[in-house]
Amino acid sequence: IMSKVSLPRHVHKITSRGREYFYYQEGRGTPQVGPRIKLPNDPQTPEFWNAVRQAQGDFGPTPTGTIGALIDAYECAWPSLQRKLTEGTKEQYRRNLKPIRKAWGDLPAQELRPKHVDVLIRKIGLKTPGAANNVLDALRAMVSWANGPVDLLSHDPTHGVKRFAKGKGHEPWTDEQLELGEQIFTGALRRFFYLSRYTGQRISDTVRLNPNDVDDGGFSLPQKKTGVKPWCPIFPELEREMATWGKRLGPFLLQDSGKNIGKPFSPNQMWKEFNRERSKHPILKGAVPHGLRANAVIRLRGAGYNALQISDMVGMSVEMVEHYCRYADRKASGQAILRDYREQNDDRIVKHLENGKRK
Repeated sequence: IMSKVSLPRHVHKITSRGREYFYYQEGRGTPQVGPRIKLPNDPQTPEFWNAVRQAQGDFGPTPTGTIGALIDAYECAWPSLQRKLTEGTKEQYRRNLKPIRKAWGDLPAQELRPKHVDVLIRKIGLKTPGAANNVLDALRAMVSWANGPVDLLSHDPTHGVKRFAKGKGHEPWTDEQLELGEQIFTGALRRFFYLSRYTGQRISDTVRLNPNDVDDGGFSLPQKKTGVKPWCPIFPELEREMATWGKRLGPFLLQDSGKNIGKPFSPNQMWKEFNRERSKHPILKGAVPHGLRANAVIRLRGAGYNALQISDMVGMSVEMVEHYCRYADRKASGQAILRDYREQNDDRIVKHLENGKRK
């Protein structure tokens, strides 16, 4: 039995005598019905998606086995993968496969070589190394699938292509920046500031938080990007702030001005709201919402929790928790050594000679 797939608009399936047949027909069931075009019987092949594009008239005749067709087949196969992809991962892969399609969409997939991929990744990485790594990761995921049992590719065009070195990540806010945020932020931006600072969630998840996500003293919400469902304690600082918000339906963050007043924020709208306020205060230069995620994990590490516990609370990988906490850990170690040194030397009396020199 064929795995369930998501069919594009105007494509319909007919089952006859236990077999599935696919057709493309615009306006089906209406007076403006278009011609009925037979499609290949397996929607998990590049040929199927080439035929769909030809029927749509968007691309004209294209050869089968192209990189564009391979991308289509890969996206079509997602529901049938043994290791399911989260909606956030699917969205990322779609976005990061676009540069691949743009560069080589109509070229034969079997002719793509590591030298071609390396040139593209280096070009993207000149301006945005992180974006280049994301494109390479998405391509590798597709290539791994295509070289598997589906047998749509017989080589690895990403072999030997290097990712760009990881940056130092988003900087946590300084004490001065946090203090200013407490003083000046109002309305939805203030709520966003407190939720981000004390839960450590990404902006895409913070804008979705609502009272229904409260679970026995904490927030429990599947993350949009990863599907991970952390349990974030509602710490006293956040609880006191939330007590001033009042009760209402929907997300905690609703737009309080403009034509969309009363509507939820998208991540991009929240970013713009923050950016407008940030531009008014030089002290906030360099501060970004994601930096509050770093503040959250550093605060938890300072309270004595280990990386695994913090990972469970914030929904961040143990590796990233340790990455953000590295400086805080080094500072704490240095301060502990300094305290020990002072304690060890407290009982030493330094005698001074009459001439003022130490003995």
